[in-house]
Formats: sequence, structure tokens, C-alpha cells
Amino acid sequence: MADAGRQISLDVPGNGAPDLDELRARAADCQACDLWKTGTQTVFGEGPPTAEVMMVGEQPGDREDIEGHPFVGPAGRVLDMALERAGIDRDRVYVTNVVKHFKWRPRGKRRIHQKPNLEEVNACRPWLEGELAAVRPRVLVCLGAVAAQALLGRDFRVSRQRGEWVDSPLGERVTATVHPSSILRGDPEDREAAMAGLVADLKKVARELS
Repeated sequence: MADAGRQISLDVPGNGAPDLDELRARAADCQACDLWKTGTQTVFGEGPPTAEVMMVGEQPGDREDIEGHPFVGPAGRVLDMALERAGIDRDRVYVTNVVKHFKWRPRGKRRIHQKPNLEEVNACRPWLEGELAAVRPRVLVCLGAVAAQALLGRDFRVSRQRGEWVDSPLGERVTATVHPSSILRGDPEDREAAMAGLVADLKKVARELS
């Protein structure tokens, strides 16, 4: 894709070199869109500042919103399992999301995930740009369509292009795969095959790290 990554600049909020702790502290008070009104808290990315791999999902889920950490809910457990099967040390990975607040609607006592819109994605863009500039990952992995289209262009289709290496200024190697939550949403009889597909995509990442 010739236009991959053009929609995002690496300008960092504030002045000087980006610092993850400073960015995290500033993002905690972010009110750039209305999601702060219904989210419990900002859920910033986590992982080593020198991580070789950055994985970017869509947004925190219910569990992440409550605990304040990314990928600690059911989808996070799927990701951890896939990383282990692919041979990637979780301690080498920085995980974050395009949107830092949980967008949801009530259904009885449950909070049901809603897809963030373009305005909400753009409102959080400076924080993600800051994370990218601070970590400078060698390998960037977009998890799901929202992350892939935010970073690789709106024409990117995970269903067609998953597992492919994409030319982008965002990292030496950039790719996309499905979001782990899609495996949980699928039919139970199809989950093992879906998991195998995710692991296969991540094994390509693992080979880049060896």
C-alpha cells in the first residue's frame, strides 16, 4: 500500500522527547471526546519502553476499564495464549489501543462494547502517536480493523491483508491481524481454527525477532 501510514504523523503532544510516564499522566485527564464521561478511566498502553513489538488494539473493554490496564480481560487472555503459542515473550511486547476509553451501551446490568467512531479515534490520536514515538517498535502489529485502518489507511482490509508486511514509516516491519476478541465472538466450533490463524500471523512476527 503506497499510502500506508500517511494519515498519522509522529508529532508528540507537548515539547521535547516523548516520555511514556509523562504521556500516561497527561492522558489520564484527557477530555478530547465525550468517552471520558462514561468510561471509568483512561486506559493507557503498557509494556517496556524499549519493546521490540507494539500491538495496537481498538479500545479497552469492560475489564480493562475497571482495572485500568490494557488487555487484561478475556481478549487479553486469548492474546497471551496466542503469543505463547507463537513463541513471543510477552515481556517484549508493548500493548495499547487506538482509543483509550471504553465505549459501551447498557444491556441490563451489562456494559456492551460499541465501536468507536472516527471522531473518537482522532481525539485519541496524539496519545498513540506519542506511544509510537516513545517506543519506536521494530515490529508494529495492528489488532483488528479499527486499529489497522487508523494506522494503515481506511482502505486496509484485515480480512484480505492480514499477516502481510506493509510498507510504513511506523516501524521496520508493520502488519495486521484479527483482534483476539473476534475469536471469542465466533462460533465455538470455529474458535480453534481462528486461534490457529492468529498464532500463524504472530509466528511471522516471532521470526522477525529471532
